[in-house]
Amino acid sequence: MNRPFSFGSRQLDLARPRVMGILNITADSFSDGGELLSAGRLDGDALLRRAEAMVEAGADLLDLGAESTRPGAEAVAESEELERLTAALALLRPRFGVVLSVDSSSPAVFAMAAAAGADLLNDVRALRRTGALEAARESGLPVCLMHMQGEPGTMQDDPRYHDVLAEVGSFLSERVAACEAAGIGRDRILLDPGFGFGKRLEHNLTLLADLQALAASGLPILVGMSRKRMLGELTGRPTSERVAAGVAAAVLAAERGAAIIRTHDVAATVDGLKVLEGLNRKRGRQM
Repeated sequence: MNRPFSFGSRQLDLARPRVMGILNITADSFSDGGELLSAGRLDGDALLRRAEAMVEAGADLLDLGAESTRPGAEAVAESEELERLTAALALLRPRFGVVLSVDSSSPAVFAMAAAAGADLLNDVRALRRTGALEAARESGLPVCLMHMQGEPGTMQDDPRYHDVLAEVGSFLSERVAACEAAGIGRDRILLDPGFGFGKRLEHNLTLLADLQALAASGLPILVGMSRKRMLGELTGRPTSERVAAGVAAAVLAAERGAAIIRTHDVAATVDGLKVLEGLNRKRGRQM
């Protein structure tokens, strides 16, 4: 993608892949649940330390989530989600000039996020909840639409596809059309194929191998494979030891057209993408 993408008043040139750091304000996220909470409430000092480290390491975006979407995750009350995210944005917005993304499916959160200084709505349900399209439109913020088969609690029970690439592509095209019909222009839309969300290892590998087919839509592609089960299945390593595999997956995704890499491991991912960028300069090819 060769034009800058507007995240509210902030713009990012997506001609080269950008890194989005993950900040989970949750008790049960699969990799880092509870690390930014204290007695069930946001630990502001821990959040600021983590955010500062990610920005210093090269993150251009930070993604805030207050409800876990790991397989088997339990729902969080909307009031609790709002409280955590409002407090986090109040701390981060005055301190950092990077793009702040809110990972949520709640229309109430969308309205709050825009008022609190967020720059992107990142919805694993692709704005399918009642009122979500309208709330996203009114927010004026860009949106990331993700594919997910089923719901977080049960999505990995028995995911099946006839043609995963075609089905994911068709779903995302339908959601883009729904956004456009609701008044959300294509210039406000990013796409996420949803690695690990209702997908077996073979489905994830097919999507990664043919990611350029989704990138051909012309809309920016965001991917998140950091520390996920697919990497554990390939390497045999536990969650805490999947950094190298995550960097490899990120570089492969970027080479296939991903514009934004969502990761827990910002510094290592930035380094991996610098190697790819150097190789592309040698080839005389702009990323």
